[in-house]
Amino acid sequence: MPDPIAALTDLVLPALTARFVLLANHVLTAAPVAPERLKPHAGRVLKVEVAGWSGPLPPPPPLALRVTPAGLFEAGDEAGVPADADLHLRLDASRPLDAARRLAGGELPPVQIEGDAAFAADVNWVVSNVRWDIAADLERVMGPGLAEGLAQAGSQALGVLRQMAQGVAGSMQRP
Repeated sequence: MPDPIAALTDLVLPALTARFVLLANHVLTAAPVAPERLKPHAGRVLKVEVAGWSGPLPPPPPLALRVTPAGLFEAGDEAGVPADADLHLRLDASRPLDAARRLAGGELPPVQIEGDAAFAADVNWVVSNVRWDIAADLERVMGPGLAEGLAQAGSQALGVLRQMAQGVAGSMQRP
C-alpha cells in the first residue's frame, strides 16, 4: 500500500513549488534593482535546503532554482536544472519557534551559504533588501478601502503572533 503522506507530497509539492517561484518572481519584479543584480548570474543554480527538520511531516525536498536571463527564477524540475548547484542555501529548521519569532520580527532565520562568492553576495543582498509589499498588492486587487482594513488586521495579527512567539520562545529558554 502506498504511503499516503508521500502520495500527498507528490501531488501537492509541484503546485507549491510553482506558486513559490511565481511569488518570488513577483517580489523580485517589484524591486527592479533585484533582477538587475541577478542578471549577471543567468544560468547559475541556487539550491535551497532545509536542515535540522524534526516535524511530523517529512522535510521539504531541496529546491533548485536557476537564474533566468531576466534575473528571475525558474524551478528546477520544470527547467531541467542540474542537481549540482553554484550556490547552496541551508535554512536552519532545528529551532522552529526561534525561526518563527525571527520571521515575525522581520529577521531571517539562520542561513548557511556555500558556493560562488559573487553569486552569494548578490543573493544575500536580494534576501536582505527586497520585501514583499502585501498592502500594495491587496490594494491593486481589492481597492484601497478594503486593502487598508485587511492590512491593519494583518498587522495586528502579526503583532499578536510576534508576542506569542516571543513568549513561547522565552518560556522554553527558562530553566
